[in-house]
Amino acid sequence: MQFTYDPRYNIAYIRFQEKGPEVEAIRVSDELVVDIAPDGTIYGIELLNANEQVRRDDAGELIVINEATGKRFELSLT
Repeated sequence: MQFTYDPRYNIAYIRFQEKGPEVEAIRVSDELVVDIAPDGTIYGIELLNANEQVRRDDAGELIVINEATGKRFELSLT
């Protein structure tokens, strides 16, 4: 999985796997687009207006938590 952010366009992308040739972009809302294959496989999630979405309650940090082990990793997005 890969998380990328482009400050020029204020877009973040969470990629689960490389896109295949038949991926469809489904606009879920004004701020969310999901890339999905015909078989239902999700390739990625695009966050438009990303600053507002990822900085709401966590003071600009990306927090990754392994629910099985309880390990936590924090990355500042500021």
